[in-house]
Amino acid sequence: MMNDKQIAVLIPCYNEVKTIGKVIQDFRRELPMATIYVYDNNSQDGTFHAAMKAGAIVRKETRQGKGNVVRTMFRDIDADYYVLVDGDDTYPSENIHALLMMAENGIDMVVGDRLSNGAYAKENERRFHAIGNDLVKALINKLFGVSLRDIMSGYRVFSQRFVKLYPVLCEGFQLETDMTIFALSRRLSLGEVPIKYRNRPQGSTSKLNTFSDGTRVIVAIFNLYRFFHPIRFFGSLSVLFFLCGLFVGFPVIVEFMETHYIQKVPSAILASGIMILSMLSFFNGLVLDANKKSEQEQFERDLKRLHTSKLSPSIT
Repeated sequence: MMNDKQIAVLIPCYNEVKTIGKVIQDFRRELPMATIYVYDNNSQDGTFHAAMKAGAIVRKETRQGKGNVVRTMFRDIDADYYVLVDGDDTYPSENIHALLMMAENGIDMVVGDRLSNGAYAKENERRFHAIGNDLVKALINKLFGVSLRDIMSGYRVFSQRFVKLYPVLCEGFQLETDMTIFALSRRLSLGEVPIKYRNRPQGSTSKLNTFSDGTRVIVAIFNLYRFFHPIRFFGSLSVLFFLCGLFVGFPVIVEFMETHYIQKVPSAILASGIMILSMLSFFNGLVLDANKKSEQEQFERDLKRLHTSKLSPSIT
């Protein structure tokens, strides 16, 4: 069914000379009709030449970071479906058919779920990585009211409209989190397919720093939540400031009612400042929520325009 569709396999790479050739061969075997692209991100171990030798279309992206690489890929490459996979040979190519089948059924982003079948916990040797995955998953599911199983998977299939409408604003390993939140907030369809997972082969090392990159991901979640749900974010801050102001100011109010005089002047000033912050947070949330709705309307118009332009060649 996919023979008449253009499929692009996108492999961002940084120092993956030990595995990139096998990854290319595996995906060529599973998807002989696809075009395989490797974008080398300043590798120093011969990844570029290994990818060329394996027969992929190889290009360079000099701005460091996975987000920068994927941004360039999405801008440069036109296809009906996009397969994004890491070059470390941890994601088996034979699972790609299940992901593409779901994409063909209209899902905008299909995620290869490593966690449901326990494969990631069994194969992954980096214990804190697993803890970080669980933390990110719990935060997003709680903040956005969903029940996703794998947020950080690097194995994904995208529709054309997702790729052409998604603005890649991050530079590094926050990418998967950013993609997920974008899909949720813009009401694009998102699906998950359980996949196998295997640990990196001997001699291949992860480029992800558990603590520094993990901190960036968590900060990105809250920033994106603030951007896409401003009334909830700033409304919560407003309530928090109001309760703090009430706590500090209540004794002052009681004192004034009893004596008609305020002796706790510092507390009164502090309570007044906190209450002002509460009001500012509330009205800030209202203004940003109005802006967000306007942006959502524009996004829907862009989505409709993209859909119309895709159908127009068949209209006679």
